[in-house]
Amino acid sequence: MKRTEGIAFARAGLLGNPSDGYFGKIIAVSVRNFRARVVLEENAEIVIVPAAEDEERYASLDEFARGTFLYGYYGGVRLVKAAIKKFHDYARSSGMTLEKANFSVRYESDIPRQIGLAGSSAIITATFRALMDFYGLTVPLDIQPSLVLSAERDELDINAGFMDRVIQVYEGCMFMDLDENLIRTLGHGRYERLDPGLLPPLYLAYKPALGKVSGRVLNEIRVKVDRGDAFTIGVLKQLGELAEEGRAALRAGERKTFSVLMDRNFELRRSIQTISPANQEMIAAARACGVSAKYAGSGGSIIGDYRDESMFADLKRAMENIGAIILKPIVA
Repeated sequence: MKRTEGIAFARAGLLGNPSDGYFGKIIAVSVRNFRARVVLEENAEIVIVPAAEDEERYASLDEFARGTFLYGYYGGVRLVKAAIKKFHDYARSSGMTLEKANFSVRYESDIPRQIGLAGSSAIITATFRALMDFYGLTVPLDIQPSLVLSAERDELDINAGFMDRVIQVYEGCMFMDLDENLIRTLGHGRYERLDPGLLPPLYLAYKPALGKVSGRVLNEIRVKVDRGDAFTIGVLKQLGELAEEGRAALRAGERKTFSVLMDRNFELRRSIQTISPANQEMIAAARACGVSAKYAGSGGSIIGDYRDESMFADLKRAMENIGAIILKPIVA
């Protein structure tokens, strides 16, 4: 019996986000501490097996309300379905013939939900990988992020950008130039691998209780851009320029400059987006320890660099004091 699986890791944006949704530039890393895994097994029919989080069982009304706040109204099944639909559409539009084989599909993920670590796109990316393996279909690497993004945008109406999908497809550390002309003509941007060994020591911290739907958070910026707000558009351009400066700093071994740029990224973002008190608390607690701090995604998690183990120990205590979990992201 044929059996395949696909895996995709969490991610964190280092510089440039959220300009990825507006033809900007980004540096991001994969975070191998967390992953989504999708398994396909040959079957008489197409069967999508719900994960535990998709089950609608609650011990109390309070538990229901808490779960809905953290995870929203939708589980991962819709993500798997969107990925399968987009995979099928791509194969047909490309003139590829798929083997007449059905499957059951199940997924699991330990990526903390809705705190800006790209758990949703990881499930879709992992599903694409499992499907490609199952049907023996090769999709060009630079096209895969665009397909994952279209599954979210077109099928699920999620407000999203390229960053998550590019880094989850390529992994490691990536610089992305999401030039509008490139994307309009080729369907993808210019993606460049960076040596993770050039990065300073990084930390990642998050609060599980800050769960929210990232697309909803990013809508605030989208509304401003759609109405032509010159200040917001200018800030997004500056954010993209930070990624270019960061790439140059890494190549030159200027880690201090890279650290300053990460702090600058957050300050620019704060000028165009509302930052909740709980998120601001994480940023302030981190910076009080002398480290840089910015959003890893759309809120709920932060990332930055630290100088040495003594500084990391201070940071760990500070994060734990405010109910945050901290770790060292595994990139390579």
